[in-house]
Amino acid sequence: MKEIAEELNNKFAGKGAWEILEYFLNEYEGRIALASSLSIEDQVLTDMVCRIKPGSRIFTLDTGRLFPETYSLIDKTNMRYGIKLEVFFPNCSNVQNMVNENGINLFYESIEKRKQCCYVRKIEPLKRAFHGLEVWICGLRRDQSVTRQDMQVVEWDKGNGLLKLNPLIDWSEEQTWDYIKSNSVPYNKLHDKNYPSIGCQPCTRQVQEGEVIRSGRWWWESPEHKECGLHRR
Repeated sequence: MKEIAEELNNKFAGKGAWEILEYFLNEYEGRIALASSLSIEDQVLTDMVCRIKPGSRIFTLDTGRLFPETYSLIDKTNMRYGIKLEVFFPNCSNVQNMVNENGINLFYESIEKRKQCCYVRKIEPLKRAFHGLEVWICGLRRDQSVTRQDMQVVEWDKGNGLLKLNPLIDWSEEQTWDYIKSNSVPYNKLHDKNYPSIGCQPCTRQVQEGEVIRSGRWWWESPEHKECGLHRR
């Protein structure tokens, strides 16, 4: 399957996000979904998907630790596009056991415990959301962080047995915001308060001028560790 990803990357070299999305949404109809984190990139992709192929599957994860503004954005997105985002929650027993054993804010104690929390709250429900899929669409961009600089438009996600599609991989932050504003795409209002990358509330902070986009995520860790496990290669 890695060879298929390479072939697809060659096929779509130099192509734009619209053309790439249109091909995959039609070619893999019923077997593809946008996994939205409700980031500006995923909001752009939601807008594109709803224009290209209305009724395509779009889902998000509710970790139980999100900002109120993020929950509001789910409602705004549903109303804007006349859809119902599928929402996947972590397993209640898994969360309960983890918190009772390690405390409510275990993620501050070590990388291992932070990754355990990410697994319980994100990765396990994501695996359930993947049922029946062959392709998942992501809003990754290369300039978001050092951990994403060598990612391609199409990748083979060996851990999940799926093709991962990154239509905006070459977009800049400026391009993304231009699309948001030009098309009146709803976005998380925390972005207006210096939150360029938004995840769980206790693991996200404002960034200062000159800091990189994801410096507000898991700020107590070094940059090369700042992934939750959703985008392992």
